[in-house]
Amino acid sequence: MECQNGFSKYPFRNLAKTEPNGCRISNKNKNRKWKNPQSTFLILLYLLVSIVRPVSTQSDWDGVVVTQSDYQSLQAFKHELVDTRGFLKSWNDSGYGACSGGWVGIKCAKGQVIVIQLPWKGLGGQITEKIGQLQALRKLSLHDNMIGGPLPTALGFLPNLRGVQLFNNRISGTIPPSLGLCPLLQNLDFSNNLLTGSIPYGLANSTKLLSLNLSFNSLSGSIPIGLTQSPSLTFLSLQYNNLSGSVPDTWGGNGTNKNGVSPLESLTLDHNFFSGGIPPSLGKLVELQELSLGSNQFNGTIPDGISSLSTLKSLDLSSNAISGSIPFSLSNLSSLTVLIFRENRLTNQIPATIGNISTLTQLDLAYNNLSGDLPSSLGDLPHLVLFNVSYNNLYGPVPITLSQKFNSSSFVGNLQLCAYNGSNPCPSLPPPPSTTPPSSENTKNRKLSTKDIILIAAGALLIVLLLLCCILICCLLRKRAAEKERAGPAASRARVEKGSAPAAGGEAEASGEGGGKLVHFDGPTAFTADDLLCATAEIMGKSTYGTVYKATLEDGSQVAVKRLREKITKAQREFETEVNLLGKVRHPNLLALRAYYLGPKGEKLLVFDYMAKGSLASFLHARGPDMSIDWQTRMKIAQGTARGLLYLHTQVNIIHGNLTSSNVLLDDHTNAKIADYGLSRLMTPAANSNVIATAGALGYRAPELSKLKKANTKTDVYSLGVIILELLTGKSPGEAMNGVDLPQWVASIVKEEWTNEVFDLELMRDASTIGDELLNTLKLALHCVDPSPSARPDVQQVLQQLDEIRPEIATSPGDDGGTAPSTSE
Repeated sequence: MECQNGFSKYPFRNLAKTEPNGCRISNKNKNRKWKNPQSTFLILLYLLVSIVRPVSTQSDWDGVVVTQSDYQSLQAFKHELVDTRGFLKSWNDSGYGACSGGWVGIKCAKGQVIVIQLPWKGLGGQITEKIGQLQALRKLSLHDNMIGGPLPTALGFLPNLRGVQLFNNRISGTIPPSLGLCPLLQNLDFSNNLLTGSIPYGLANSTKLLSLNLSFNSLSGSIPIGLTQSPSLTFLSLQYNNLSGSVPDTWGGNGTNKNGVSPLESLTLDHNFFSGGIPPSLGKLVELQELSLGSNQFNGTIPDGISSLSTLKSLDLSSNAISGSIPFSLSNLSSLTVLIFRENRLTNQIPATIGNISTLTQLDLAYNNLSGDLPSSLGDLPHLVLFNVSYNNLYGPVPITLSQKFNSSSFVGNLQLCAYNGSNPCPSLPPPPSTTPPSSENTKNRKLSTKDIILIAAGALLIVLLLLCCILICCLLRKRAAEKERAGPAASRARVEKGSAPAAGGEAEASGEGGGKLVHFDGPTAFTADDLLCATAEIMGKSTYGTVYKATLEDGSQVAVKRLREKITKAQREFETEVNLLGKVRHPNLLALRAYYLGPKGEKLLVFDYMAKGSLASFLHARGPDMSIDWQTRMKIAQGTARGLLYLHTQVNIIHGNLTSSNVLLDDHTNAKIADYGLSRLMTPAANSNVIATAGALGYRAPELSKLKKANTKTDVYSLGVIILELLTGKSPGEAMNGVDLPQWVASIVKEEWTNEVFDLELMRDASTIGDELLNTLKLALHCVDPSPSARPDVQQVLQQLDEIRPEIATSPGDDGGTAPSTSE
């Protein structure tokens, strides 16, 4: 017989007649008056038996029973969730053990639920409104699940609620205004969900609120003024939403703590659509340690009050329309470690006083209109690990300490900046004009002697003869060139126009007969422009950027050539600056650029070593039925790809932006070589947007790129995660799998606990020996493709974990990175 009031059934049959429903009594009913003395006697007898009964028969019974109201609420809570992994099986129908450790994720006090803590359980469904019956609930932690539906309005009617952690779920709808009614609320984290609507103005009524994280949603509207004046708030994160309008200039107003200052320590508003000026009142937030306003539409100048934030450690104003100069008073920020002003409209010189901020580790001023020279004081910053002033109007020599510590990517785009690696040496200053007045003897008119006249006449005759010789030589050269033009080169150029692949190069320069320019970098194959123009070409593939050829030279050697499409590359001067930098990138897991060619009609060709083994995409998906790929080979490819990507991110400051299995090439030893890195630097913004769209169609694009339209290190990690899933499953991300992409398909299989069905059948043959490695690699790949960029690891962490999973192949041999370019991008 089940208990009608939700309590646990009596364990003793001989006492079943004591109460008609045969249930234990909660603490709230222990003073109940019984109808006859016999009942009282039986209860006392039961308690006595319970005390002396062996612990092993009922070890979790502590004499505390969940109240009927809380039991009913928990049953409704369980009913609304989808528990595919069976974590809630312990929540039995009798309520027995709910408050004594028997129910997973539940903690009680005096028979009332005070904590529900079920993170990382794969739960779906939604949260019931009946959660409002848990009047003693203090903490609700359901983060990192797949819970959807709206937020219950009843959450706001829980008088003891202190913390709600629902981040990394799929919760939709709006934020209930009732949450502002929780008098003890301290921590609220709804980040990385699907919330819409505006931020409730009453949310700031919770005067004990310490942390509010609403980032990575689709919230709109403006920031409630109450939040800017909160007397308790120390952490406010609203980044990656659709918030707009001007930011209130009321920070630190009446919202002060007992010390008379605002307690706010972290304020992140980046990646929204805020406009107007930066509020000067931010200067009142004297406890602020992090201020991030990047990727908005702020304009105007940097408020002077920012310089008074002596505890500030990170200041990011990047990707806005901020103008004016950099305040000299920023040197007052003695705790600052990160200063990022890139992609604004800042002018004037870089203040030398920035060199006084000895704590700086990152300084990024790229893509502004800064002028003047680089202050030598910047070279004295002892902890600087990231420095970028590229694409400004700076001139003069780079301080020696900076040029030795940072590569050329930190300085390019400043046409008059010199004396750094990859740049021209600075011109020597002309000697000052003589200030000694000529002597009177030199200024006197004197008659020329006969000897002087003869010498002058002879010199003039010699000059005339030399001019005549030069004219004759030029005429002969033109005549010879015209004869050759009629005889053969026209046919050679015609072959190139039909598909013969010209090539590109690096350090030495040469001109072809047609007037083109070939620049060579280091590499195993030597050729001239004419050799390249006369090569026999075979088309390997086409992409958004252009066409890839396999070119066979006259000596039988082969190279791969990417002919870039016209009108999508940058102007020639900027193109040459960038391509010369790319030609110096060398790593065993990166494809090396060997040469480039600039034709007389605007043709732009990039030359690489040809590699017959092709791309990872063809290696995995276009092989014959008799060819198998073992786990060690797949893992070596994953490690090599991660190692090459790490070098791009940390050593040459390059975001790939379009990493796919077609852009991972394999040498004869199946070592991975990443291709097409840095090509975005050669292209116009419109061309790069097309590449991002193409990546999305192929299934490698991170979800946030649909909004941001700009790749970063975390979007590269997402693409790397897809490639690792590709290696594990043997499936192409471009395949249709029940209408979902590869990461979603894998997640759905894992959710249903059919994990073995994820892996390629070839790998399952050795599951008994590599099973743990497969599972750990799958877990890592799913971490890389997390929908939240902040939750993804960086590529260094990915490589470290791959090396820990398979340490015996943690290092692989390779050359400088030469291989065939990809046929996709």
